[in-house]
Amino acid sequence: MLLEKKFPLGYIVKKVRFDLVMVILVGLCAHFISDRYENFLPEIPLNIPIFLGTAISVLLSFKMNQSYDRWWEARKIWGSIVNDSRNLIIQLQSFLKKDHISLIRTIAYRQIAWCYCLGQSLRGLPPLENIHAYVSKEDLEAIRSHNNKPLAIVQLSARDLQQVKESGDLDVFSHVELNSTLCSLVDYMGMAERINNTVFPVTYRYYLHLIIYIFVVTLSIAMEDVDALFKLPLLVLICGCFFLIEKSAYHLQDPFRNRPSDTPMTSIARTIEINIRQLLGEKEVPAPLAPKGFYVY
Repeated sequence: MLLEKKFPLGYIVKKVRFDLVMVILVGLCAHFISDRYENFLPEIPLNIPIFLGTAISVLLSFKMNQSYDRWWEARKIWGSIVNDSRNLIIQLQSFLKKDHISLIRTIAYRQIAWCYCLGQSLRGLPPLENIHAYVSKEDLEAIRSHNNKPLAIVQLSARDLQQVKESGDLDVFSHVELNSTLCSLVDYMGMAERINNTVFPVTYRYYLHLIIYIFVVTLSIAMEDVDALFKLPLLVLICGCFFLIEKSAYHLQDPFRNRPSDTPMTSIARTIEINIRQLLGEKEVPAPLAPKGFYVY
């Protein structure tokens, strides 16, 4: 997630460098053609590129709104995961007897592992990376056999709670409440997977780029009397703004793709780990995840 700090100029330029090169090439070609074949080309009034610019602004506004809605929904999902992760441990401590402290700790650490595992899975990274310290070797082997690793972790906790219920140490109401919390976590996982697997219409981006290049051509021809040394920087400046907004929307629309603008799942998982360890009464807890320059991971 991007922080309120000054972005490096290289990060901004890198996002649109290819598009700006294309704008320069298209602008040069349009200027050359309009200058060489001035008598054969129809006169294009300035109102046409103005109309196209307005249309581009509307399209960009729509895409930015839709992309931000996806990003904000992802952030709300992880906010709910934080709440239910805390609730799970408090419920375990309230419903289970003191002789089940070991089980509470096991499920609590599984929940920490689940948060890290889910974040890795959504980003397309190895799901079991860095969770070995939170689950036993037996649990780890059981998780490896599943395609959906986070779901397997929840299943292990649900199985242990079912065994405690069958032994008579957990009443039906408490078991229902704990199972409801686990089901909520699975629901949030499914919501995040839905966002991650639902692709924003690719054609929308292609059509938008095409309209921007048409805008470059029409504006270049409409300004045929303007010197190229002034015209090209103007085209780059205007289209650079368009492409920067489009690229920002493009990154926001996929909040789990391991980019600086992503939902900070690793940082949130670290916060959950700190909260859970403190709920367990542990004194040594890890520090919050430090930002990586202008963003937090």
